[in-house]
Amino acid sequence: MTEMTESHRPARTAEEAVEQLRVALHDVGIVLPSLGIDPVTGASGHPYALVSLGRCNLGVASRLAAALRTAASGGGA
Repeated sequence: MTEMTESHRPARTAEEAVEQLRVALHDVGIVLPSLGIDPVTGASGHPYALVSLGRCNLGVASRLAAALRTAASGGGA
């Protein structure tokens, strides 16, 4: 069984999920400027607030798609 490190364990809060995603995207050269917690579900105190990925330009979308393809093909970490 593999040991789960702090950065690879599931997030316990919406804030933690956003930060983990922000770091992971940054590690592959991707910045989603609008990444954050959905204000409606986040403000409600609901334990499963939604993460808003926001909008991005064509270049960022292309890099994100390439990173996902690399990970899916086993080329990721």
